[in-house]
Amino acid sequence: MAISANIKKVTQRPAKPPISPADYGALGVPINRSHPFYFGFIATLGVLTAILFMRALASVSQIFVLILIALFLATGLNPAVEALRRRNLSRASAVTVIFTLVIAFVIFFIFIVIPPVVSQGTQLINRAPQLLRELTNNTAINKLNNQYGIIDTLQIKLKSVTSNGTLFFNSFGGVIGVGRSVLSGFFSFLTVLVLTLYFITSLPQMVDLGLSLVPASRRERVGRLTEAIIGRFGSFVGSQIIIAMLASVFVLILSIVLGLPSPIAIAMIILVCGLIPLIGHFIGISIVTVIALTQSILLALIAFCAYVIYVQVENYLVTPRIMKKTMSVPGAVTIISALIGSSLLGLVGGLLAVPVAAAIILILDEVIIPRARAT
Repeated sequence: MAISANIKKVTQRPAKPPISPADYGALGVPINRSHPFYFGFIATLGVLTAILFMRALASVSQIFVLILIALFLATGLNPAVEALRRRNLSRASAVTVIFTLVIAFVIFFIFIVIPPVVSQGTQLINRAPQLLRELTNNTAINKLNNQYGIIDTLQIKLKSVTSNGTLFFNSFGGVIGVGRSVLSGFFSFLTVLVLTLYFITSLPQMVDLGLSLVPASRRERVGRLTEAIIGRFGSFVGSQIIIAMLASVFVLILSIVLGLPSPIAIAMIILVCGLIPLIGHFIGISIVTVIALTQSILLALIAFCAYVIYVQVENYLVTPRIMKKTMSVPGAVTIISALIGSSLLGLVGGLLAVPVAAAIILILDEVIIPRARAT
């Protein structure tokens, strides 16, 4: 025992003395936060930070718009993915099926729509001088032309821009403008497509990540509300597709009755235009009227009037009923929210306005109103 105790004493190393902290001097007097200089400095720093932040947002505003569109499309396609998952498909397989259908629709649209659009555009340009001459056969229009020279001015302008075959290039600001527009549109479409694929694939993980920041006592209820809000976004996309398909069928029948060229291509164009809130039908009615104008002025007037009547029926009868049935949003709220959203954020605001209004109504019904009744 004694030997082991001696060995232990020998092997033990002496403890190092504690290292004294460096002396950096005594603490000074705290800054007087009530001093005017301090307040002015902090206020100026806050204003500069806000200005830099707003400029940064303005410089990347197009990217945020693409992200919002992709997120909107992902939440809109999510119900279709969930429907396939209920048929014992994995989420990756369901997303693959949906995206295959979307890409097939885009390819079909390109090959069906672009050739008739080019041919009809060429035909309209070739027939434009004759159509302008036919307008002068009307007594009222001829009288206005004699007083103000409207038709003559249009004829001179049309002759000047089509004499050397540069109408298409002049419309886009020259050859460089055409190339820039095509490349910008292609990369924007590709960016939205890739972001939508990522968002729709990882949507459950994104929701779970957001719910992990919510207190555990409220996580279940917030999760149910989140699923309901995502469901309403999907219902809005489904409703827009139904409304666009109704408009497409109407225009297809109208084109066949009036004998317009390429009625299927016209219907496909209206299907895409119908997905755009508020301004979609303005674009569609312009396209249909211009195509009918390549045949005759009378057909153009008939097509214009018929389309205007259909738009009124859709806006005040069809759309409010579909939105109220699928999203529980009153018709007046649908129209007002779309107008406000378009005024604030343009096309993206028009797309997001109605589902955001539906989400706000859901939160009011499930959270705000019950809490107000309980107090």
